[in-house]
Amino acid sequence: MKSCLILFFLLVTTVMAIEKYSSRYDDVDVGRILANNRVLTAYIRCMLDEGSCTAEGRELKKTLPDALATGCSKCNEKQKVMAQKVIDHIQKKMPTDWNRLIVKYDPQGEYKKRYDTLQAAKNI
Repeated sequence: MKSCLILFFLLVTTVMAIEKYSSRYDDVDVGRILANNRVLTAYIRCMLDEGSCTAEGRELKKTLPDALATGCSKCNEKQKVMAQKVIDHIQKKMPTDWNRLIVKYDPQGEYKKRYDTLQAAKNI
C-alpha cells in the first residue's frame, strides 16, 4: 500500500511538473526588449514568419498557440506578468502589428474575447 501511494505521489508530481512551460527564459529582460523597437520588431517578425528567430523567439512561437488555447494555464506567475506587459505594450504602441498578430494567432477572435472578459473582471 505504501509503495502504491509513493508511486501515485511521484506520478502526480511528474504530471504537475510537465503541465508548466519551461522557465528557461523567465529572466529575459522584457522591459529592455520593449524599449528597443528594433529588437521588438525582430521578435514580431519572427512570430509572423517574416524573419529569423532567436532561441527565445522559437520557444515563444512554439508555446504561444497552446498558451492562447489554455488561457496561459501552464504559465508560471512570472510568465503571466511578462505576457501581460508585452500585450499591453504592443496593443498601445504598435496597434498595426498587434492586429497582424491577432489575425495569425486568433483569427476567430475566441482568445481575444476570453482575454477581454478576464480584463474586465480584473477591473471590477
